[in-house]
Amino acid sequence: MGLYLNPNADAFQMGLNSQIHVDKTLIITETNKLVCGQSNFVCMSRPRRFGKSMVGNLLSAYYSKGCDTREIFSKMKIGQVADYDWYLNKLNVIKLDMNGWYQNAIQRNDVASLFSKIHSTLREEFIEQYPDCPFNEDDTLDNLISRVYSKTGEKFVIIIDEYDVLVREQVPAPLFQSYLSFLNGLFKNTTLRPAIALAYITGIMPIVRDKVQSKLNEFDEYTMIEAGVFAPYIGFTKEETQDLCAQYGRDFDEFERWYDGYKLNDEVSLFNPKSVVSSIMRNNIDCYWSSTGSFEALQDYILMDFEGIKEDVVSMISGSSVEVDVHGFLNTMDSFRSKDDVFTYLIHLGYLSYNRKDMTCKIPNEEVRKQWILSVKLSPDYKKLMAIVNASKKLLDATVNGDADAVAASLEAAHTEVTNPLTYNDEHCFQSAICLAYFYANTRYTLIKELPTGKGYADLVLIPYLPNIPALVIELKCNKTAESAIKQIKEKNYCQALSQYNGDVLFVGINYDKDTKVHTCQIEKI
Repeated sequence: MGLYLNPNADAFQMGLNSQIHVDKTLIITETNKLVCGQSNFVCMSRPRRFGKSMVGNLLSAYYSKGCDTREIFSKMKIGQVADYDWYLNKLNVIKLDMNGWYQNAIQRNDVASLFSKIHSTLREEFIEQYPDCPFNEDDTLDNLISRVYSKTGEKFVIIIDEYDVLVREQVPAPLFQSYLSFLNGLFKNTTLRPAIALAYITGIMPIVRDKVQSKLNEFDEYTMIEAGVFAPYIGFTKEETQDLCAQYGRDFDEFERWYDGYKLNDEVSLFNPKSVVSSIMRNNIDCYWSSTGSFEALQDYILMDFEGIKEDVVSMISGSSVEVDVHGFLNTMDSFRSKDDVFTYLIHLGYLSYNRKDMTCKIPNEEVRKQWILSVKLSPDYKKLMAIVNASKKLLDATVNGDADAVAASLEAAHTEVTNPLTYNDEHCFQSAICLAYFYANTRYTLIKELPTGKGYADLVLIPYLPNIPALVIELKCNKTAESAIKQIKEKNYCQALSQYNGDVLFVGINYDKDTKVHTCQIEKI
């Protein structure tokens, strides 16, 4: 047993000892299918603080010959699966945290020797655990694995956490070339391939196409865009979050509004695990995941001067989805060529969610939306946007108080400021402008666009999640009248969607004239 070769299960046990722990052991059913097969090289990319390292610790504790974890796993979900122990503690495990190694090298002021240090440290552990193998004093990690496999036939599981740290840090060329050589030795050596039962690497970003792809092209990638069978295992699912809320007496609807939104497929929508755990422990809904990183990380990218990016940012802050082509991005931090590249990058970082079915992205939840607002708050480019956001409380108050003239004036200003002349008369742009104008309402309401109800679709419905405030049903018209909007709400029975709601309801009819751009409003209380 060593720190890196056949480690014990202490890291995994620390997670189990936490007050809040979600059982993710069924991921082993998927990795066991890959062991010793043609598709046994896996790259798992997820945003920071989504649980990648904890899953790495789990896999290490399961496969490592350096520990006996039968009693632990037999009591967990994987223990209820037939033949769950097929590979339990039967394989050599090499577990490396590249960020840890890199940060230690920085502290020693000796990053140039990073990989020679890795090789020498692993060499010492190999010699200790395999004293009968004929190692050489200059053996690199790939040589060490090869010698053990040749001598004993034993196979290895390689787990590398934060594989992309040197890419993200944009380290000097000599160090990066050493890293490429390290990867090449481990994963491009055809002689070594039979010795590797499973390779599992994790990072924030998928494999970088123009730098390390050739060294890692054997890997199958599972990302925030294409999560495949691993979708439920990194991050908290809806069902897991519901169980936690029930256990600790928390409001699941609020957790869903603040921390959900990462829809990986039709069955799996992920909650941010860092925020869910922190909110439960502190018994307070707040921004926890976003506070672990600087808002400048987001700001630098959404302020880039690409055509259409500002309009799309405004649209997403208002709650809308925008189209995105995720296929051209090279997965680097320094080769952005379009807004599609920027948005794809932000999907991988967790600042946007991706809908594969309609190929769109959006801001996933309320916590992340606040980070977006913070990121554009001081930018001159978004000065008009922030004026609308700051005025949104007055607009909501005017609506609830039935001040139709004030509502019309506010919405007219918002419509003019956040849409350009070419899209001013576009129905969806108008709807996005209205949603943005009611931005403050997110602190009291759930905003639903195009809500199916009665005999049609209500343009915008605001359902309160706080007591003693009215629900709002908003209908938008163009070149007609505000009165006709109210009439449509009644005739098509848009209130049917609020049949379970017992409070007051306000019907809000809004009309604008394409030529004069004058907006009118009528409000009725039901």
